[in-house]
Amino acid sequence: MAKKIRTEKDKRTNDILLGPLERPALAFFAKHMPKWVNSDMLTVLGLMGSVLSGISYAMVGMGAVKGNPWLFVASLGFVINWFGDSLDGTLARYRNMSRPNYGYYTDHAIDGITSLLIFAGIGLSGIARFDVAMVALCGWLLLMVQVYLKTHATGVFEMTSIKLGPTELRLIVIILNTVLFYFGAGGTLFEVTLATQVISVNAGTLVLAFFALLFLLYYIYQLIRTGSQLAYEDGEALKKRQLEEQSGVKLSKAEKKAAKKRANAVQDSSGITA
Repeated sequence: MAKKIRTEKDKRTNDILLGPLERPALAFFAKHMPKWVNSDMLTVLGLMGSVLSGISYAMVGMGAVKGNPWLFVASLGFVINWFGDSLDGTLARYRNMSRPNYGYYTDHAIDGITSLLIFAGIGLSGIARFDVAMVALCGWLLLMVQVYLKTHATGVFEMTSIKLGPTELRLIVIILNTVLFYFGAGGTLFEVTLATQVISVNAGTLVLAFFALLFLLYYIYQLIRTGSQLAYEDGEALKKRQLEEQSGVKLSKAEKKAAKKRANAVQDSSGITA
């Protein structure tokens, strides 16, 4: 089976809300980036930003959430992550040094590590329960899997959903970090008993559980929507292929009939000559 080579011609959609601001900014950074800085360095920088955020959230868990300066350090980690993760591909394309297969694989493999660091850090911070953070992580990873499968099946890499992409999500988290710094995660709102275990739910846990539910529902929506689209397209392709095969059979029968007539004509001609 031939290996599919990813090229820069693969379609990318990135119609995010902050696109009119982000795209000129990335173009400016790429143009003025020192020559000794390459896209691999920026990828590592983005990963280091996520490590900083994860560690910072864990440090938040060592004390009270309200007024904890580590929340701002976590926000700084998101800014660093945005800079490295968003600029690595832009810089490679600007310098005409793109490596589409390597870049696609490496960037999104690291995205998985980034997601684990962030959600685990939130779970250790005391902002939300660790088990709820892991459920939210599972939902987020499902969305990532859906994007990659859809890219493979359709050839279109959708970087956004309903005008929201990684940039907007980072900004939302930074805003939430600021709110947490001034107001805290709140005390226990209510308790839930699951399998004889009493679970205390605070505001942070409730918000994260809400996002986990949104991730799951959106994954199901995309599964049905994309599956229906692919089923229709493959069905139309199948009909076309069957028609072509049927036309080929009919043509083959016609050719056999014509050949038989030619053979009979030759025999009749031979008989008259004799």
